[in-house]
This record gives sequence, C-alpha cells and structure tokens, in this order.
Amino acid sequence: MSRLDLNPWDIRTFHINPIQSSLIFHNPNLEFESLIQHLKNSLSRALDFFPPLAGRLVATPHGEGMASFSVDCNNAGADFTHAVAPAVSVSDIIEPSFIPEIVDSFTPANSGATNFDGIWKPVLAVQVTELADGVVIACSANHTVVDGASFWHFFTSWSEISRASESISKSPVFDRASAVAEENRQIHLPTVEQNLIAPSQLPMKVFHFSKEKLGQLKAKANSEAGTDKLSTLQALMAHLWRSTLGSSGDSTTRTHALGFAIGARSRLPCFPDAYFGNAIYPVALAISESDLLKGELGTTALKINQLISQHSNEAIKCDAEKKLDFRSRPNAPSGIAPPLVISSSPHFRVYDCDFGWGKPVAIRSGKTYKVEGLVVVSSAAEPGGIDVEVCFTEDTLKAMEDYLTSH
Repeated sequence: MSRLDLNPWDIRTFHINPIQSSLIFHNPNLEFESLIQHLKNSLSRALDFFPPLAGRLVATPHGEGMASFSVDCNNAGADFTHAVAPAVSVSDIIEPSFIPEIVDSFTPANSGATNFDGIWKPVLAVQVTELADGVVIACSANHTVVDGASFWHFFTSWSEISRASESISKSPVFDRASAVAEENRQIHLPTVEQNLIAPSQLPMKVFHFSKEKLGQLKAKANSEAGTDKLSTLQALMAHLWRSTLGSSGDSTTRTHALGFAIGARSRLPCFPDAYFGNAIYPVALAISESDLLKGELGTTALKINQLISQHSNEAIKCDAEKKLDFRSRPNAPSGIAPPLVISSSPHFRVYDCDFGWGKPVAIRSGKTYKVEGLVVVSSAAEPGGIDVEVCFTEDTLKAMEDYLTSH
C-alpha cells in the first residue's frame, strides 16, 4: 500500500483536534528497559498492518487555493516517547473525581499539533510513562486518518501483537468503496485559527454510571416516553444534558444544544465493520432551557431518538460527501449556552487492550479534549458500566454532580 486518498468523510475532521487517549495499567512486573523495547518492537510490527499510521499527509495543490489530501504510506514512522513519573501512582490518577493536571503530560509531546500538521509530523504519536506502581500507554492520532472506531481498532491490534500474536484478529479495510467525485475531495486550504478548536484550561471531572444505574435510566426514559425503542446511550445523553441545567429549576430563555456523531459503519454497506478511516456524521439538537426543564427524561431522550431517525442512511451519505468549504466558520448566535458535545463511544473495546500483563484499570482522554462542554464517553472497567469525562466550568460541574447524585 503506497497511498491512501482522503475523502470528504475524512476531510471534514480537519477543523477538530487529534484523537488522544491514555490507558492506565498496574505494574507490569517487568524491567522497564525491556518493557520499552518490547513495546517499540510490537508497535513496529503492528504498524505493518496499518501503513497509513506510519505515513505522512500530502497536500496536492489544484490552483486557486484548492488542494486535495492523501496519506503517503512512506513508512516514515510513528513518534515514540518514553517518559518517567516516579512520584505518581496509579491511585493518584484514577481516584480523584477531578482529573489531575498531570494526566495532560501523559500524552505525546506533539499532541498539541493540529490535524494539518500531519503533513510534516507523524500521523501517530505514542508515549509510554513509567509510574511508581504502573504504566500509562497513550496514543495521539491524526483525526483525518482515523475516527474513534479506527483508533481503538489499532490500539487493540497493537496489544494483540504485544501478547506475541503472529497476526491480528481483525484486518483493517482501507478501500474507499464510496465513489466520491474528485472535485469534492478538493478544499480551500483553511487557516489553523479558523478551524482549530483550542483546548481550554477548564477542569475535567469523571462521572461513573454502573450497569444497574444505566438500566434504571433506560427503563425510566422508555416508561416516560411510552415506548421501548430508547437505547441506554440515548437515555444517558438525555440525563447528562439535563444535568447541565443545575437543580435550581430556574427557567431562562437560553437555548441549549447537544451534539454527537452518528456512526455509518452499521448503516452504509460501503463501510464494513473493519473500515479504517472516518465513518461518522455529526448531528445536533437545540432545545430551549425552559422546555428542557419542563420536560421529563423520556421527553428529552425521545427527541434524541427522533433526531437520529430523521437522518436516513442515504441522506447521511449524500450530505457527508458534499463539497466542503473551510474558508469561514459561522459565529454562534447570542443566547446559546455552551453546547454539550458527546465524543467517543462505550462500544469501543477499550478494556480489551491487554499488552501481556493484564487489562487496563482506567482510561483517560488527552488534553485536546479539554474543550468546554465536551463529554468523552467510554466503557468502564466494571462490566456494563459507563464512565464519562466532562469538561466544564467548576460551577457547572458542581451542578451536574448535585443533579446526578439526586436523580
């Protein structure tokens, strides 16, 4: 494989940040010198199965400020950093409900890069950090090359190789089967200022939902909506969205927005389960604060369900493959509260990443996810549970905690 052309599904992610996640493990009971070499060797072997991650982005100019993008699978390599934090223990990371600032240092040094920087920087960067009683393995990947499903496909495959497997259980599919017009692959080169969502200094807090609690939320939402079609994730999204309003019950005229991505792998035949690339479509829902307060959990969850149902598979495909224009970004209208944006998914097999000394005890996102209103959803270490990392002001996080504790 020498080249991978990026299509509009990939290109639309230029305006967001790279994907970053860290897995935290207890002490692997190995000498770190040999462990680091083992992880380097297994990473190198894993990249044989994922050549775009060892390549570089290439911009092909077409005149008048237009360019198309591809990945030159030139085996230029991934970045690998070995770091040491001997005074930090696993409990220091996973026990506080507010994510400690030290977690930001676990992501690779070039993790502040934009997706455009993939032209001269590695598509994939890895950092392995020694702790007093454990190890953190973190990856940062260019979002134009991978979405969440592809990111974790690679991460779990690397762990398979690390466990001495000769091959991987699911081979990636790189074929861009969807016929996208060549002119739709060309975009006006955007500026970083227009398209980078800069990380903030706001705190991040972890909320845990057990399997039992999630079952209660789903049952309550379906009962209140008079249906049986609301999923666990739809009920949870509605619950989190309502929690941002606080528990005071004060009604205002502000509008609240919820954004999330619809996965296309299960919807469109051109995207098989092992498709390696971006196969997500962003959608958003806006409701007045007074309506959110007056409604029930089931009412809100049903609106989310209806939004998803309104987007037919073919409509998503046609809209996602339209020509993109990054030259300007609309300003948010006044009276709009910071949107709640749901990222990642509890369906990713995070805890299957066993590198040979046991499964991780926790997952934490990278500093690029520190954007006001961003919610990172992942499966919990406890089977059936879900953990969410939320970035908001301290006042909003306190209001969410009060609401989630009492509801």
